[in-house]
Amino acid sequence: MTSTAHTQVVQRQFGEQAAAYLSSAVHAQGTEFALLQAQVAGHSDARVLDLGCGAGHVSFHVALAVGEVVAYDLSQQMLDVVAAAAQDRGLGNISTVCGAAERLPFADAEFDFVFSRYSAHHWSDLGLALREVRRVLKPGGVAAFIDVMSPGSPLLDTYLQTVEVLRDTSHVRDYSAGEWLRQVSEAGLFTRSHSRQRLHLEYSSWVERMRTPQALRVAIRELQQAMGAEVRDYYEIAADGSFSTDVLVLWAER
Repeated sequence: MTSTAHTQVVQRQFGEQAAAYLSSAVHAQGTEFALLQAQVAGHSDARVLDLGCGAGHVSFHVALAVGEVVAYDLSQQMLDVVAAAAQDRGLGNISTVCGAAERLPFADAEFDFVFSRYSAHHWSDLGLALREVRRVLKPGGVAAFIDVMSPGSPLLDTYLQTVEVLRDTSHVRDYSAGEWLRQVSEAGLFTRSHSRQRLHLEYSSWVERMRTPQALRVAIRELQQAMGAEVRDYYEIAADGSFSTDVLVLWAER
């Protein structure tokens, strides 16, 4: 699939669901928000890029502590939701820019921080996007990447990628910790730390949020039930289809 074709898939998938992501508990809540807020504390003049901002939850959580936040996303409809919500919350230092992670329309060394949460698995070229992150970061600037993570095991990985793309055709890949570390290093960034969290996903809201077609919902449920105990136990697959998965929190510096 060409980059242009993938862009169209992402825009189609997320445009109509923009408002649902603003109210999504999975996206609005998370222990990582406190980590991001702690990182920007004391940097009242900082510029922050919220890369693949979705409905803007990272932007909203850090905006009061910094000088400016640029909420950046491939979906203009998502950005319209962010702009309206920022206005409602009185966050006048949030601006929105539309574009792809692999082609950032910003000058070199423009940002003190780049934060990206639950976006990288949609990027068509992770390595290129990470090189762009390095380019727009100031020397000594800090980046944080938070995303669903592959366990690395071939069996567990195959299952995860399969249910992800059945649920959302704009999915590209959930990377393992090893893949992240390699790509971050190759992009010229230094990994400061990385850690694993667990994320519980309630099945009904998970598929409703993407308006997954009924036939694909059936396929997901049948696959869940057909897998062996190793997969079902690792992902803690419940009778109603709800499950848990790994999330990577990675901190890097330029």
